[in-house]
Amino acid sequence: MSSSSTTTPAAATPVVIPLSRSLVWLVGTAALAALIYYFVGIDQGAVSIFGNDTHVHEFVHDGRHFLGFPCH
Repeated sequence: MSSSSTTTPAAATPVVIPLSRSLVWLVGTAALAALIYYFVGIDQGAVSIFGNDTHVHEFVHDGRHFLGFPCH
């Protein structure tokens, strides 16, 4: 005959998810996308974060028209 032993079920342990590298990449990508969106879509030269400088505006000027952003 076989002997039977009684076992109690193990208690459930909570799953702790650490701050992963993918979250860091997601936040970094979102910040970079917001910065690119600002320079391509919002920066007009007169209201630039660099003062009254239109170099960024002129650099992305054709891309603004291609993407449908008004600038004139």
